[in-house]
Amino acid sequence: MTERRAETVKIFTQDDFDCFAALSGDYNPIHIDPEFAAHSRFGKTVAHGALLVTILRGLTEQITPGCRQVSHDIKFTAPTFTDNPMKFSAVILNSELEELQVALQVSRLSDGVVTCEGQATISQKEAAHANR
Repeated sequence: MTERRAETVKIFTQDDFDCFAALSGDYNPIHIDPEFAAHSRFGKTVAHGALLVTILRGLTEQITPGCRQVSHDIKFTAPTFTDNPMKFSAVILNSELEELQVALQVSRLSDGVVTCEGQATISQKEAAHANR
């Protein structure tokens, strides 16, 4: 089987974090207040975890169109900051009949540090029913 993967590079701005806060209702100052965040252990604002997961879900949809995500297990291993090129990737780990395991990862292009990683379980059963 040919490896099925999707990748994209994103550079977040503070405006992206602010817009996601407005959309989600998550106004934690670590995401939206640069002055507050400057005094945190991170030193500046960091991305909402849900923002990263949403982009990874979009990549999963690209490689498994019409399938249903059953679950995901994600760890945030390092902060994702503004103005840093971030590589998002999703790759299918197996090709079982009804469920696929997809590896998910976000890493900084500048130093290769992984900021988010995990797996998603995708049901192909839903896609088969939708195509009938």
